[in-house]
Amino acid sequence: MSKILLLAAGAAGYVAGARAGRDRYEEIVEQAQRVWTNPKVRKATDDAKSAATTQAPIVKDKVADTASNMSDSSSSGGSGQHSATV
Repeated sequence: MSKILLLAAGAAGYVAGARAGRDRYEEIVEQAQRVWTNPKVRKATDDAKSAATTQAPIVKDKVADTASNMSDSSSSGGSGQHSATV
């Protein structure tokens, strides 16, 4: 009898916990949607995308130059320690 009671209590706890978890999940989803639709967040996201698009070619060139410099110094018998300036 005690095993059945234990299983019933466990099942009830699982169902209650799952329901509470689902409710909390719904609250989190709702809050996230509110944040993403906030005009200030939208503007910040657009500004970040614009900055990334503007800076991408500059970063690409710096990475290529650094990689080239490292490749040149390693093939010329460098010490194996490299410092990259970005």
